[in-house]
Amino acid sequence: MARTTLPQRAAAAVGESELAERLARAQEAVYGPLIDRVRRSPLHTDALGHSMHPPLTDVTTGCWLGASLLDLTGGAESRRAATLLTGFGLLASVPTALAGAADWAEVGGVQRRVGAVHAVATDAATFLFLGSLVARLRGGHGRGGRLALAGNLVMVAGGFLGGHLALRHGTARRDPPDADDRGAGTTETPR
Repeated sequence: MARTTLPQRAAAAVGESELAERLARAQEAVYGPLIDRVRRSPLHTDALGHSMHPPLTDVTTGCWLGASLLDLTGGAESRRAATLLTGFGLLASVPTALAGAADWAEVGGVQRRVGAVHAVATDAATFLFLGSLVARLRGGHGRGGRLALAGNLVMVAGGFLGGHLALRHGTARRDPPDADDRGAGTTETPR
């Protein structure tokens, strides 16, 4: 019998949580009309054969991680670049979140609950980066760097849950699996 790891147990607990279900219902009520519009937009397409959300997350998190690396290693001369990366990450977070919300609207049960908590974590990280940008623009580069570092740490938790959805549950997939791919990424045995 395979041993279940702590991260796997954590994701399973989120997926079974009544609090996560209440959170999902609240998100549906607040964002429902916007999500319906995004589901009909280019951000929710099958042109790639998978969701637009995962590649967009690379842009957002890449900018934010780059900003923190510059904060930690670049010194005063890298402040402008770190500020720009923080801002570009915020800009990229808008289509990233919209694409993810459109994907989320098509799932249910455990995936819906995990997605709701993923969204809260990534929203919290986004607000930390917004605070980082404001602090940087006001000359508080130390505070901006600390907020960015906190944002990256929160994003790790949100990204873990997003990766769990995409890789463990296959929520990013758009097309039916090919005969050669049947069962890839799942625990089921192909028939």
